[in-house]
Amino acid sequence: MYVTVGSDHTDRKAETIGVSLSKQLCEKPIAKDAWRYDEVKPHWDKLVLRSWADGKLYQEGPVTAMRSPEDLLSRHGQIPAGWAMFCGTLAAKGGIRPADVFRIELDDPVRKRKLSHEYRIHVLPVEG
Repeated sequence: MYVTVGSDHTDRKAETIGVSLSKQLCEKPIAKDAWRYDEVKPHWDKLVLRSWADGKLYQEGPVTAMRSPEDLLSRHGQIPAGWAMFCGTLAAKGGIRPADVFRIELDDPVRKRKLSHEYRIHVLPVEG
């Protein structure tokens, strides 16, 4: 099992119709690099997740504020090889808001390394 950062963002307008629909409409960008889970499991409580929306800090906190991989696997069973599982999200500082550029980072202060990813959001026009 591996750990990386990604975004399970949604289409906020579609979310008013249904959360599942809103999640299905958006790609789920993830970082190209990952760490083996067994390398970080002993110090899981030290990992810090951060994100920035248009360069401003949007989220920050320990990964322990979300569900652990073990908790999710105990609830849903093992996931097939090649699949990904999101463990949750942190509260947005200043509330949920749109952004053109979103950056995410997982900081491992014990091993002095970071995983990061950045993506741009292009809102498509509503036609018809």
